[in-house]
Amino acid sequence: MTQKIGPRHKGFYILPNLLTTASLFIGFMGILWAIEGRFHLTAIAILGACVFDGLDGKIARLTNSSSDFGIQFDSLSDLVSFGVCPALTMYLWQLGSFDQAGLAVAFLFMACGALRLARFNLITKSSPKKFFVGLPIPAAACTLAAFILFSSYLPHSFAEVILPKATLMLTFVLGLLMISKVKYASFKEFEMVRLHPFSSIVTAIMIFVLVASEPKFILFLFFITYVFSGLIYTYLYLPLRKPANLREPERRSHNS
Repeated sequence: MTQKIGPRHKGFYILPNLLTTASLFIGFMGILWAIEGRFHLTAIAILGACVFDGLDGKIARLTNSSSDFGIQFDSLSDLVSFGVCPALTMYLWQLGSFDQAGLAVAFLFMACGALRLARFNLITKSSPKKFFVGLPIPAAACTLAAFILFSSYLPHSFAEVILPKATLMLTFVLGLLMISKVKYASFKEFEMVRLHPFSSIVTAIMIFVLVASEPKFILFLFFITYVFSGLIYTYLYLPLRKPANLREPERRSHNS
């Protein structure tokens, strides 16, 4: 008889849910700040919610306290923090100038985020751990949040003319990427960290120094690079890799 191994103490089940609740609370505060027009604070709130959202899964795996309740609670929290909050923020920040079109794009982002979470909950047990199918909703929300912070670098003339259109296009594309079949790295398996711990620590320190030096620019660069990485991997790398894999069976058949 095999028994399911759980955490040593039942209190461990509370830890991931507390972190999820913290992410939900920060997302709620982000909504309030967006309504007040404090968009930079909202952007920081979305990024902060992403930190807690990442920690709850890690803690659940480390303490062996994952549960179906936690998965559903995490998805509902993500919909608020990374769906409702950024959609409302984008509309109040820039998309409102497009009237119905801006409202439609903001709603599209939120609806695609909900669909992305629902699909993730259905395929999470059968999908490979190395990749996400579709852009994860926290990454999409953080890209918009980083874009708000990055906008302070833009010239005033550019911000008045191009920024609303760029916001409309970015929000629209990120919404579609969430429900696409583009593969994105999940970073759930840390094989590189196990094999090269010292190099990984040095890399982490260098990344921290870069982010600390120019956080607004580096964060936006990081998230927009992650967005393009899935497109490059899916539509450029995989098509080049498939013909090589198809030729291997042909070579084996000729040799036999």
